[in-house]
Amino acid sequence: MQLPDENIEYQFQRLLARPHDAWTPLAELQSQHFLHPEKLDAVKPWVTAVRGRVSADRELQNPPAKDLPLQPGFIDLPQRLLDGFRRKQDASDLGKIVRLANRLKENVDRVVVLGIGGSYLGARALFDGLCHTYHNEMPAKLRMGKPRVYFEGNAVDNDALQDLSELLENTCVDPDIPEERWGVVVISKSGGTLETAAAYRAMKAEAAKYYGPKSEMLKQVIVPITGPKGKLRDLCRAEGFTDDDMLTIPDDVGGRYSVFTPVGLFPAAVMGLDVRALLLGAATMTKRFLEEPFDRNPVLQYAAVNYLMTEEMKKTTRVLSVWSKKLEAVGWWYDQLVSESLGKHNRGATPLTVVQTRDLHSRGQQHQEGMRDKVIHNLVVRQMKHPPVQVGMADRNEDDLNQFSRKGYPDILDAAVKGTNEAYADAARPTADIVLPAVTEHTIGQLMQMLMLATVVEGRLMGTNPYGQPGVEAYKQNMLRNLKATPNLPKGEVRDAAKGM
Repeated sequence: MQLPDENIEYQFQRLLARPHDAWTPLAELQSQHFLHPEKLDAVKPWVTAVRGRVSADRELQNPPAKDLPLQPGFIDLPQRLLDGFRRKQDASDLGKIVRLANRLKENVDRVVVLGIGGSYLGARALFDGLCHTYHNEMPAKLRMGKPRVYFEGNAVDNDALQDLSELLENTCVDPDIPEERWGVVVISKSGGTLETAAAYRAMKAEAAKYYGPKSEMLKQVIVPITGPKGKLRDLCRAEGFTDDDMLTIPDDVGGRYSVFTPVGLFPAAVMGLDVRALLLGAATMTKRFLEEPFDRNPVLQYAAVNYLMTEEMKKTTRVLSVWSKKLEAVGWWYDQLVSESLGKHNRGATPLTVVQTRDLHSRGQQHQEGMRDKVIHNLVVRQMKHPPVQVGMADRNEDDLNQFSRKGYPDILDAAVKGTNEAYADAARPTADIVLPAVTEHTIGQLMQMLMLATVVEGRLMGTNPYGQPGVEAYKQNMLRNLKATPNLPKGEVRDAAKGM
């Protein structure tokens, strides 16, 4: 396991209003749109008290009905998994995750991960953030035994699923050749989510056709991850899977908080990531949350700042501005976390993920001069993984870049971050920074746990239950009702979707 990195930081001082010696139009705008320090000081005792409530929730055995659903299990889970592994090794919950992941890696060269929402976004964030940018295109030797990874079951996209099936059919011809085997990880806590269930039925049929309908290999290349009970567990048991073949999502952890359960840890282990370092990062952040005072506690700071910016300053659009393309999927994951946790009772910020400097050429204009309903959090990385790409000297200088010949990409990025923040400050647009020392398992573990904890605290500050997602159920019920009302197609016939609209 790699050594822990430096702690991540939340730097919010730039969005605080400061006193000015003289009145200017900019000073007036900053006074209106930046956060006044006295407001933050006033909320510190409150947010600290809320921490006590969130901490106490972990101990409740029979919470009152008005507090349900209550799913705080994610808070202590990283440390619990690490402790269990230290005591029991392979016999522990984490040991089982690693053991099954190694079995799958040894058997296949391609893995299809089926899941939607919280059963998909965390694993996708880990894959994009921590694996090689072009992992799936790298030859097996350079992937060092790590399978290619594909994500499906997160939409009802007929052509995307068919394209994946076509890829597998054309690249995997002989199941006796390990390099041509593929497997499936199906993730659904209830097993009743239609998108994932339908994709699993389709991919399971493809696997049965490839390996043989009665092949013992099917149980080696299919790994179900589900709740202690539900449709998926019942289905897999009926198909001959034992509990030793399946991984369990704890009852007291909700989907969008499940990245440090088998939902995220198993795909991470299959990808060859250091899952213990992920958990150590998350456990480190939990310890800081529970023990550190406000001034050294990024969870409490982030929750308090966002609560005040949304509720009092009316900055209802929350922009996560990531300064690395590899972290865009972390933003997608955070979008769901905020939307489902806080978007209730006609309240809650609207999250938006942008990638810089890419999106400075699309949304940058809006953020600079558009509606003043936004607070921007930059997600920045101090240390790049690779040596800097240099601009270099060239014989032809029509592009006028020779003046920067000794500069590298990190210099350009640093100048862009500073220049963008200066431009926003000069227009009274509030920004803050989440700073990662580097992109590693340990720092990503810290980041994701920080954002989950802060979301729970913010929900409690709002008086909103941050667990559960009752609004999502409406579309599911309507979709099933409409599907049942749709006449079955004769075999081979394609419906014109537009006619049904």
